[in-house]
Amino acid sequence: MENSEKADYVVIKAHENGVHVIGLTRGQDTRFHHTEKLDKGEVLIAQFTDHTSAIKVRGKATVFTKHGNIETES
Repeated sequence: MENSEKADYVVIKAHENGVHVIGLTRGQDTRFHHTEKLDKGEVLIAQFTDHTSAIKVRGKATVFTKHGNIETES
């Protein structure tokens, strides 16, 4: 899956300062492996990989995916 042509991307746009984006690992034990903090107006492009199975967003943001857009509530 490391081939970037096959991996899914998501875009996160922060609507407030201090939005946290957390990458979670694959495997037997799900763990945090990467954290980013975004300020209002900042955008992060993230990719699902062999190591990243989930992405958690904490704070007001819009998440853009190939499946549609999602607005967080807090």
